[in-house]
Amino acid sequence: MQFLHSSPVGSQAAPEAPTPNGDACGANSQPTRAEASDAAPDLWTYSRDLLERSILFWDTLRQRADDLIEHERRGLPPLLDFRSETILDARQFAHPVNYVLLRIFAEDAPTITPSDEQKSPVLVIDPRAGHGPGIGGFKKDSEVGIALAEGYPVYFVSFFPEPCRGQTLADVLHALRHFVQAVAIRHAGRAPILYGNCQAGWAVTLLSADCSGLVGPAVLNGSPLSYWSGEAGVNPMRLAAGFNGGVWLAHLVADLGDGRFDGAWLAQNFENLKPEAQWEKYANLFTHIDRERERFLDFERWWGSFFFLSREEILAIVENLFIGNQLEDGRFRICEHCFADLRRIRNPLVIFASYGDNITPPHQALGWIPIVYRTTSELIQAGQRIAYLTNPHVGHLGIFVSGAVAQREHRAILASMPEIERLAPGLYEMKIEEGGASDNSSNLPFAVRFEPRQVEDLNFPKPDPAFERIRDFSETAEAIYKTFFSPFVQATSNPLTAEMAKWLHPMRARRYLFSPAFLPWLRGLPPLAKSIRDNRQPLAEDNPYLGGERKWISLVTSSIETARLNRDATLERMFAIMYGSAPPKKSDTYQRTT
Repeated sequence: MQFLHSSPVGSQAAPEAPTPNGDACGANSQPTRAEASDAAPDLWTYSRDLLERSILFWDTLRQRADDLIEHERRGLPPLLDFRSETILDARQFAHPVNYVLLRIFAEDAPTITPSDEQKSPVLVIDPRAGHGPGIGGFKKDSEVGIALAEGYPVYFVSFFPEPCRGQTLADVLHALRHFVQAVAIRHAGRAPILYGNCQAGWAVTLLSADCSGLVGPAVLNGSPLSYWSGEAGVNPMRLAAGFNGGVWLAHLVADLGDGRFDGAWLAQNFENLKPEAQWEKYANLFTHIDRERERFLDFERWWGSFFFLSREEILAIVENLFIGNQLEDGRFRICEHCFADLRRIRNPLVIFASYGDNITPPHQALGWIPIVYRTTSELIQAGQRIAYLTNPHVGHLGIFVSGAVAQREHRAILASMPEIERLAPGLYEMKIEEGGASDNSSNLPFAVRFEPRQVEDLNFPKPDPAFERIRDFSETAEAIYKTFFSPFVQATSNPLTAEMAKWLHPMRARRYLFSPAFLPWLRGLPPLAKSIRDNRQPLAEDNPYLGGERKWISLVTSSIETARLNRDATLERMFAIMYGSAPPKKSDTYQRTT
């Protein structure tokens, strides 16, 4: 604002009375009549639109609750956007597990026999990290959709909500081995290409180490193998074990669940990791309710469906991977006399990681390579081929669900499979360049090339000794809990208390409670929302009040992000005080190769 004096300095005259276009201190501080008349319609239309969007927003949350309840009643089937048929049901194996092998068909695909197909089959394995199956193929632009479009026969490993009683991680790996064998037999002995998403990536790695020669190239998408790696202040999840005491807490939760571990706890950890992302999700729905409703509901149908793991599975995962970090050291015990040794892997590996992924950063996806193969010569002598590619910004879930990533990175990976299998032993970075066609697939809108890299150039910080102390403390705490407390907790837990704990979990309650089944007065929302949608006239983008709303949303986002950064920095300092750790220096963090 410009400040204009109404009288000369030193004048004794009284200040002039404010005029319609100014006041005693300055001009243009009050709107003119014309401006006020223009602002009134803007305010009225914004108020009407705000009310309509509010009703549509709450109706969307009501629809989400109804969808999740209906999905629960149907038994939580996999959310695949493709036809499928069951090939093997592992619940009928000698050591039963809750896994099933599906053959996937496109909606318009004719019936074909395996002998008619020339390409190697693709086997997509989704993670059991709290949610149900389907992330690899719940829409057309997905890993499954791209594989079908490229002409590959596609199989999918799904799983059921409830684990078989007492199923172990070794039982799961044996079932996956049977699946791989069955797929290979159906395709004249051609080893399938394995696609492992997130936690399924380490399962694929274990399978590759255990079944050398049986599996084809393995694609690891956002898959953690080096669990202690990460950057201070950026990847706080790696510190969680230091504050909850290790594996005993997972053991307690599984005991309270009558031998089952509720995956809703894992999903809650993901949401707490970056709370501003949750605020942005709902704010984006509210702001763009006309176009975001269906996409929000489709995603929430998967995100809000929580599956269980057996007590034996979760303890093996937490103890050996998250806290023990035993996979990269070759100390991961599969069964009594069998250990996973990553040096036994002979099938080519393709590793896809993102710098925007704060759950599985490149540190955890690639950090195991210089530990298993200390030099490039060792990698070459082992006859192994490893290709990696990175995305500069996409988040963890975007690696699997982003249509842009599916059309670019996943399409490039599958189209380049013949070239990957022909690579000489060594480490390569996969580069995708727009505006050209690669040699192996001229119909692609980009070029793909593989640039040799040195294992020595993967600069990661050495594991912090503090994590060793956490492992020791976890083993002690688990021994105490298992001996003195677990029998009592198991004796007081039963299916009724476990089911009550399931339905009262905050991740479920705050979704299901918006259903009229729980709040009957919400039954009036659907007809009201339908009436609004039928006569809806969205607000113009140039409305000044809409701009103010978005600025306020941005301000709240920044405030939550600042609080989260302060929280993470505080956790880093507390971790250093408790375990005598020092945050890694900037020079120790992962150096991106050029």
